[in-house]
Amino acid sequence: MLKVIFPGSFDPPTNGHLNLIKRGATIFDKLEVVIAVNPQKEYLFSAEERFSMMTELVKDYENVDVHLWDKLIVEFAEKSGARVILRGVRALVDFGHEFELSMINKGLNARIETLFMTTDPKYFVLRSSAIKELVSLNGDVSAMVPPIVEKALKSRLLSGNKSP
Repeated sequence: MLKVIFPGSFDPPTNGHLNLIKRGATIFDKLEVVIAVNPQKEYLFSAEERFSMMTELVKDYENVDVHLWDKLIVEFAEKSGARVILRGVRALVDFGHEFELSMINKGLNARIETLFMTTDPKYFVLRSSAIKELVSLNGDVSAMVPPIVEKALKSRLLSGNKSP
């Protein structure tokens, strides 16, 4: 069985993330979405909220599971038996950052490979920071995020309820 992990903060999950999950789920036997839990990073949504949204969004994929993880991603890969990390890239800037991370991960565990998947062109500019800013300015993000995420973003950013 060829298993892949798809790590990220998913703060919030976007249509770009879902596009990569959908495509990855057709290539690999098992896809594990791994939501980062980093106490040193500030998130808009709590780990539990991100987990809940992502679990709902991938519920129709039989070969996709969602996990929370607060350690090194290569440790998750080792524990789960995955030998591949899937990373999405939109542009050269993304690739530079992702390449550096892949080299760090390779240094930590040489058995783990990183595969880069380019985003679908219609999701080329989806950045979570831009999506959050658009919502805070009451902009339309319906083409960028699934409806449950849009609702959560509006609730959090437009209601004054800023805490996760």
